[in-house]
Amino acid sequence: MELKQLAVSAFVRNHKAALLAGGAAVLGFAGFAYKYLQKNRRTEELVRVGVVSKLLIHPLKSGRAVSVTLAQCQHKGLKSGELQDRHWLVVTEDGHMVTGRQQPRLVLVSLSCEGGQVRLNGPDMEELSFPIKHSDNAVTACRVFGVGIQGRDCGDEASRWLTAYLGEETSFRLVHHEPQMTGRRPDESSALPQQLEEVVYADMGPVMLLSESSVKDLSSRLQQEVTVERFRPNIVVSGCDSFDEDRWEEVQVGSVRLQRVISCGRCVFTTVDPETGVMTRKEPLDTLKSYRQCKPSEKHIYKSSPLFGQLHNVKKTGVLQVGDVVYEVSR
Repeated sequence: MELKQLAVSAFVRNHKAALLAGGAAVLGFAGFAYKYLQKNRRTEELVRVGVVSKLLIHPLKSGRAVSVTLAQCQHKGLKSGELQDRHWLVVTEDGHMVTGRQQPRLVLVSLSCEGGQVRLNGPDMEELSFPIKHSDNAVTACRVFGVGIQGRDCGDEASRWLTAYLGEETSFRLVHHEPQMTGRRPDESSALPQQLEEVVYADMGPVMLLSESSVKDLSSRLQQEVTVERFRPNIVVSGCDSFDEDRWEEVQVGSVRLQRVISCGRCVFTTVDPETGVMTRKEPLDTLKSYRQCKPSEKHIYKSSPLFGQLHNVKKTGVLQVGDVVYEVSR
């Protein structure tokens, strides 16, 4: 019995030693890993750079902006109640988009939603009201900058209203992008270091940010001042220097985290006055071209378009409010 007990005791001692050695090895590795991560972790710092002075939603692409004090910032853009940014689109009978570039007076059309009804208003036109949900209507295959996307036709009354307002012999249709429909990824994003998120009817990015100071800088070079509404941003920032937004790679606003992807290349649409619907094809585009060109290494992205404002992906969704502090995320 003594021999057997000695054998058992030796086994237990050896087993405990093995467990202790193994545990020490695990703890040693965990300690090494922790120190490595601590050493290599990039600490994040939030630096105050401005304040949100305006939130603008453009429900109808090229239509009049709706100023709100609070909005949900979703992956495909801003939303307030039943209004969603660039979720309605004017198209030709064959589904090709119509914007203020072709029809400048579209900038005077207001689209609003209340109680499940859409309302269209425009100069010298009677208000038109129709349901947001119209599941019996056809789904249209649309083209936005050559990329396919769907939209639910809003009906013949909306078509007649738009056709009468724009005063063309060609018929126009209004379509609405519904939640179950897939978004669109702009072709231009393939040239970028990171992909833009899917959008609906927006040109490229889901959120465009612009500072008041940048608009004031431009206005100081013009004979007639311009307003931020002409450039159709979603988030307007005050309290910073002109073009500071160009260097904010990542920003925190309220509970929302935004990642800059690309500058906003400007076109002839900037020459449409948002208050009159008149296109000059000259200013402020000519002045922007004189001092807001891209670097030579970025010509393959922007070509000759001047840069004004920044397009962002939404890294973290949440709520935005006028008065929110804007922080640059520094690492």
